[in-house]
Amino acid sequence: MSVPKQRHTKQRRDAKRDRFAIEPIKTQTCPKCGSPKLPHRVCTTCGTYKGNEVVNTLKKTTKK
Repeated sequence: MSVPKQRHTKQRRDAKRDRFAIEPIKTQTCPKCGSPKLPHRVCTTCGTYKGNEVVNTLKKTTKK
C-alpha cells in the first residue's frame, strides 16, 4: 500500500479542521408571541407562520 512521503504541516492540518467548526443555532423571535423559533418554521408556542395560524395548539389529540 502507498504511504505518504512527507508529513502534512500543522498549518495545513489546522486549516482543514477549521472548516468543521460547530456554529450556534440561529434563532428568530416570533412576531406574535415573542418566543424564539427557527427560521422558516412554524412557531412551536403559538403555531403561526408568516402571520397566519397554521397549527391549532389548543386542540388536544386523543387516542382511541
